[in-house]
Amino acid sequence: MPAECPVCGQAFEPEPGFYFGAMYISFGFAVGTFAVVGILLYYLAGDPPTWVYVVAVAIITLISTPLVFRYSRALMLYLFGGTRYDPKWTARHAH
Repeated sequence: MPAECPVCGQAFEPEPGFYFGAMYISFGFAVGTFAVVGILLYYLAGDPPTWVYVVAVAIITLISTPLVFRYSRALMLYLFGGTRYDPKWTARHAH
């Protein structure tokens, strides 16, 4: 990942260790995944054996890891990094 945005120059890491907090956001996503998959399996599959829960959660967690990693970092930057989305930025800074 580059140190800053090549278009606008926004620093992707405002301070050293900034994204350690993103781990907690990622943990929240994981807990949500465990809860949703567990509830769905319980009601849709009629409370299957424990190994089904473990395998289903493991597969979904492995598949969603790249998305969770990116979204947790983006949320951390948006919530605590002082960065806000400006849809008209490109129009104002066009060459």
